[in-house]
Amino acid sequence: MLRKIYDWIVALSARPSAPWALAAVAFAESSFFIIPPDVMLAPMALARPDRAWRYALVCTLGSVFGGMFGYAIGHLLFDSVGMWILDLYNLGGKVETIKEAYAKWGALLILLKGLTPIPFKLVTIVSGALDYNFPLFVLLCLITRGARFFLLAGLLNKFGGPMRNFIENRLGLVVSGMVAIFIIGLIVAAKLA
Repeated sequence: MLRKIYDWIVALSARPSAPWALAAVAFAESSFFIIPPDVMLAPMALARPDRAWRYALVCTLGSVFGGMFGYAIGHLLFDSVGMWILDLYNLGGKVETIKEAYAKWGALLILLKGLTPIPFKLVTIVSGALDYNFPLFVLLCLITRGARFFLLAGLLNKFGGPMRNFIENRLGLVVSGMVAIFIIGLIVAAKLA
């Protein structure tokens, strides 16, 4: 099954709709979806190294626009949709702690959590709920998400051949490692909040 999904993503990179699919996943992950866009960005950049930078830009912009939507969820619908999403991550009871952390280190939290495997939607929804300065929020999202996706694209562009061989020969191990990193990110999010 993993091989079929991987092959589908690689084949997708040859289609004209590839950037749109990547943007949609990046948008959704920043506001409500659980799967990070890296799982599409990496195979697509490996399949088309000549487009790695373009894919990173698409991923960044999709993620920032998704972050704006997440901000709107937090700002307009925090008591219903926003709390429901936070409760999914077992963070609903930690809202006061999160508010205190934002009061002290808001910009730093956005920058750091945007680089980590901690689900970015948590940052975007909380930023909206706390009425964080919106233009500053958008700027910080551009910086942190751009850094994350362009760093990944740069690594894949530079070391793509050996990485692609490693991934394709050990796909189960690579996916297990990504899942483990994602789960660790969720645990860290729950502990830090």
